[in-house]
Amino acid sequence: MGAQLNPYVMSEDARKQAEFYKQALGGEILSIKTLGEVPGTPEEAKDRVMHLVLTVAGTNTLFMSDSFQQVSGSRNISLSLSYDSEFEARTAYDNLGEGGILQYPFELQPWGSYYGEVVDQFGVTWQIVKH
Repeated sequence: MGAQLNPYVMSEDARKQAEFYKQALGGEILSIKTLGEVPGTPEEAKDRVMHLVLTVAGTNTLFMSDSFQQVSGSRNISLSLSYDSEFEARTAYDNLGEGGILQYPFELQPWGSYYGEVVDQFGVTWQIVKH
């Protein structure tokens, strides 16, 4: 028996955040389901994202949703992207850092890999690695 793990990102604006990741990492929004598809949803909430599926950096899948409460960043979890190419890794690091915080510089580490950490403009922590 097996399972597939997909990060689920709660957002204050899932469409905007997904577009940022699509541009920063390359990807595609595969589907968006709104609360308007649920009978009885109040008019003011009908455009809110109930479930969004986004591919990034190849075949990685993120699920996203608009949150009904304030979203804040956390060090409890980070999203990690590993690249074979230093150029692609550095580009992802720089793109995700636009409007965010470059937590740790992307540089060669004592263990032999390139590593950098960035908190993007939405408060999500990304670990970027080039092995």
